[in-house]
Amino acid sequence: MDTLAQLRAGQLTGITRLDLACGLTEFPREIFDLADSLEVLNLSGNALSRLPDDLHRLTRLRVLFCSDNLFTELPACLGQCTALTMIGFKANAIETVPAAALPPLLRWLILTDNRLSELPAELGQRPHLQKLMLAGNRLQRLPESLSQCHRLELIRIAANQLTELPEWLLTLPSLTWLAYAGNPLETEADAAALDATASIAWSELRLEQQLGEGASGVIHRAAWEQPGQPATQVAVKLYKGEMTSDGSPLHEMNACITAGLHPNLIRVEGRIVGHPEEQAGLVMQLIDPSYRNLAGLPSLASCTRDVYADGTRFSAHVALRMARAIASVAEHLHHQGITHGDLYGHNILCNEHGNCLLGDFGAASFHATCDSLESRALQRIEVRAFGVLLGELLERIDSGLSDERRLQLEALQQRCCQPQVLARPGFSEIGQALAAFN
Repeated sequence: MDTLAQLRAGQLTGITRLDLACGLTEFPREIFDLADSLEVLNLSGNALSRLPDDLHRLTRLRVLFCSDNLFTELPACLGQCTALTMIGFKANAIETVPAAALPPLLRWLILTDNRLSELPAELGQRPHLQKLMLAGNRLQRLPESLSQCHRLELIRIAANQLTELPEWLLTLPSLTWLAYAGNPLETEADAAALDATASIAWSELRLEQQLGEGASGVIHRAAWEQPGQPATQVAVKLYKGEMTSDGSPLHEMNACITAGLHPNLIRVEGRIVGHPEEQAGLVMQLIDPSYRNLAGLPSLASCTRDVYADGTRFSAHVALRMARAIASVAEHLHHQGITHGDLYGHNILCNEHGNCLLGDFGAASFHATCDSLESRALQRIEVRAFGVLLGELLERIDSGLSDERRLQLEALQQRCCQPQVLARPGFSEIGQALAAFN
């Protein structure tokens, strides 16, 4: 983190990224001294409510973060920043987005956890728009102009007031990751599955080391000490109460439970009851430490694409084993009326043998289990996510795949990603196709 003193002393000349979180109430004019180099500006965690009208003087500015501030309107000056592609104003109090606030090269817009009830039609006139984060607002509809955004791949509209998914949304040719939970339109979770989940007393759990922390909660290793039985090693996830970019953490918990049992899902042992602070939580299967995330999160540059470690390579046997497993678990979830919404390599745990587990239900949404055009389209949107993943695996196969087999797999991958949503194969057909590659 940089300091205001460093900025004012001229010690940051030439930097490309500036991070300032020091209780700012006014935009420091000294930032303009960095105009020749500054590309990423992070002013999150301050008390700002406006930006200067001449912000466009930062001619190289590509990324601007102003989350956790006091803005009530997206500043109109952003629209004059000709190089700006990514805007993040999460957790403010924004009620209005003027059309003038949308820069021409806008690619990634984050307005999670604000007070928006509508969006300008001009949003659909941003042809580079690829990622749109709107969870936790008051939206009752989306501008129909978004149907023109043929590059839009990820949209988060969970926890709003939408009563229907517009037909045009389900036909967007590039839409791949969709989260819409917590709206009136959503099908209810399976109440019987939720009621049947075992209750595990907090007093039976002894937390050990922390294993990880995400936007929705914290995971610990724990000993589960049931009366009259030896202690069992488990994982405990305690959910946070705040809105995440995907939606509500408690909705994620319900999706984990409703997903049920599958060899490629992390098993849920039960729901925690009796926490002293009434915190919601789940007790889950403890994953062997040999499992690692298949990929890393998307970067500012990659936007919607995972980042794989340099040198990541697979044999055809391992890659195909993972592909078959993920197709199988996705088909299982769809039968339960769940779309995962975040089918990505960074949400897959795997080991060197190709054994894998799909996790992170933060973007999961419920849909009707009966066959309809809407449920079919929702499932085929997720098929495109699988197609992206299959392509990433194919790029990294270094042995054991003949040219003929590669061409066949590439053809399957292209069918999964074709622009006509309902023409894509379902996961049952995908599974059958992959089964032929033994």
